[in-house]
Amino acid sequence: MPASTGRACRYWIVAVLFAMMAPAQADWPRFRGPSGDGLATSPCGDVRLGLPVHWNEAENIAWKTPVPHIGWSSPVVMNGQVWLTSATADGHDFYAICVDAGSGMVRFSERIFHAENPEPLGNPLNGYASPTPVVEPGRVYVHFGSYGTACLDTTTFQVLWKRDDLPCRHYRGPGSSPILFEKLLILTMDGVDVQYLVALDKATGRTVWKTDRTADWDDLDAEGKPRDEGDLRKAYSTPLVVQANGAAQMLSVGAKALYGYDPTTGRELWKVRTPAFSGAAAPIYQDGVAYMISGFGQTELMAIRVDGSGDVTDSHVLWKTARTVPRTPSPALIGDLLFTINDTGIVVCVDAATGEQVWKDRIRGDYAASLLYANGNIYCFNQSGTSTVFKAARQFEIVATNTLDSGCMASPAVVGKALLLRTKTHLYRIESAR
Repeated sequence: MPASTGRACRYWIVAVLFAMMAPAQADWPRFRGPSGDGLATSPCGDVRLGLPVHWNEAENIAWKTPVPHIGWSSPVVMNGQVWLTSATADGHDFYAICVDAGSGMVRFSERIFHAENPEPLGNPLNGYASPTPVVEPGRVYVHFGSYGTACLDTTTFQVLWKRDDLPCRHYRGPGSSPILFEKLLILTMDGVDVQYLVALDKATGRTVWKTDRTADWDDLDAEGKPRDEGDLRKAYSTPLVVQANGAAQMLSVGAKALYGYDPTTGRELWKVRTPAFSGAAAPIYQDGVAYMISGFGQTELMAIRVDGSGDVTDSHVLWKTARTVPRTPSPALIGDLLFTINDTGIVVCVDAATGEQVWKDRIRGDYAASLLYANGNIYCFNQSGTSTVFKAARQFEIVATNTLDSGCMASPAVVGKALLLRTKTHLYRIESAR
């Protein structure tokens, strides 16, 4: 077995053992799946999901269900239920939707929140229902930023609790997805006016801790007011909880800084200062190193050791690169190779240890969806309906190119041998014909 394959297998085994210690397991319970990093199967090839690589509107479509209204949230799956969110185009009404994973039938689609005066988005990229739900046995948590957060019973569909009193002026819409950690539901609220993380008791919705961002803001005008209404203070990224140095640590991308936190208390552990803002790509982690993308302005991909304390900008950044780095799509790390696709379709493979580029190529379209890894392949989905599958390898090799009627803003989910793919208009179950 090659050394790189052996390392990939060991990393996978560690990830599986960590997942087995979690209190609840699911098919695809949160943004980017059970491990939060877009990995759907073992990198060493001993687990094969049999996901399709070829499809179109007439081939390998098990079902196709229209999704009402508009939303870029990704589907999550548990116990045969697919959950996603949507909102009216004017931002007045916010919906939770449950679809049967086997049949595609809509089981639940109800308004959860109403806003009298939603703020206009001011851009075509984001929406009012971009945060992805998170699900566990018996409960699903839907989040629309400051417009509201709710917990629903997945059997009765009753709302168990709501919060709509967490302030944050998103300005261009919310984007960070909620995550679960032990008994906590953790939310990221990076707006133009306030920037903080808050943990709620998942049973009751009450606030357990709240931590303000500590970035050094350098966006003040001559009158001492934030430029562009504070637009340079926003971020949209979803945190990732990992096991590092024998303890849980939460990695989080904010405007002007990247952070490590104690998810139990919200205490900031370390920080790396950056010049960027509006970071959207989620962090990934392996073997004591966090791989984090800073955001717009000066987009950089950084490898950061997570064993530091305080400001570690000058001491714990192993390498960084600004070459063709994505602003929105989250990357995938397979063994010693890190794969990214930027917003305009440039695909890059870099050596995770050094940051050196292994190869670079281009595929068609503009991209917002995060990368998915399965069965030795990387799946990527553009905003116009074309998807590309290529080998997760040291040489660029396209496996398949597929087209649907509409494109993707949401990231894919996996259940069994099927892809669940939300386009701008429909939810698909893509599965090889038996």
